[in-house]
Amino acid sequence: MIAARNGRPGRARLAALGAYVPERVVTNADMERHVDTSDEWIVTRTGIRERRYAAPEQATSDLAVLAAEDVLRNAGIDAAEIDVVIVPTCTPDHLFPSVSATTAHRVGARNAAAFDLQAACSGFIYGLAQATALVESGIARNVLVVGAEVFSKILDMSDRGTCILFGDAAAGALVTSGDPEATAGFLGFELGADGSQAMDICIPVGGTRIPASQPFAPDQAFLKMNGREVYKFATRVMEESIVRLLDRLELSIADVDLLVAHQANQRIIDHAVKRLGIDESRVFNNLERYGNTSAASIPLALTEARDAGALRPGALVLLVGFGAGLTWASCIVRYEPE
Repeated sequence: MIAARNGRPGRARLAALGAYVPERVVTNADMERHVDTSDEWIVTRTGIRERRYAAPEQATSDLAVLAAEDVLRNAGIDAAEIDVVIVPTCTPDHLFPSVSATTAHRVGARNAAAFDLQAACSGFIYGLAQATALVESGIARNVLVVGAEVFSKILDMSDRGTCILFGDAAAGALVTSGDPEATAGFLGFELGADGSQAMDICIPVGGTRIPASQPFAPDQAFLKMNGREVYKFATRVMEESIVRLLDRLELSIADVDLLVAHQANQRIIDHAVKRLGIDESRVFNNLERYGNTSAASIPLALTEARDAGALRPGALVLLVGFGAGLTWASCIVRYEPE
């Protein structure tokens, strides 16, 4: 339960990370059994070599719970201390109840408010922005943000343009209240959306526009994507969002210690890296092993960067993503674990 305010506002601090990936590995060779493709074709066009799929009995909340528990372990706090649980996802267990409410209950966050957030692949950064606002307003002290997706259950395995791209995962972060005098925290966010291209990534059936109760073609219940238009959007908006944010904060790309982009397509990331002029040694990617895990992709990459020694305490980190909506998001934060 959240009172009107939980205490004195503090500076929002990125304090801990955690992740979970399913055990099942699906290689490009495995994809060849479903569609006319090859390892060379997939790697050349996307950079993806394999991805993870949830077990048949696993839903999005099952992955979210395991990732949340990992965040809490790394943070060294009890779940009862969490004030808010935010789950960015576009593959919920159900239209309602929320994944966040289920996750909060199962991890023991009995004092937490909970809500899901739908900004697709931009969702984790949108969630960080919400967490920052809650902490710096004094409404909450500890906010758990867990991006979680099970895309394998909404893919048309006969559609080469989508089935090769996506995987399942959950990963997240603890945003907590830090001393305003000693915490750098989140320096800034740049968020946006262009609804004129909303149908370029969508699932046509299942909402109130085309309810599942009406007759529909079976393939309309799966993910649809206009890959060409999304690619054009992503290569433009990632660079533009970063430049606007850096300019607003009076920083340069040279000030950034680590860039972690949404892991969707290696060519999109390479384009942004080249245009920004950041050295590849300061860019962390894990796309080849997981594919596009949507709202989980950025926190999953952050967690692995930490484990690999690429993300160190005190590092100034630039995050950027884009996704269905069409949405985009970027932020700059100082990583300040306990």
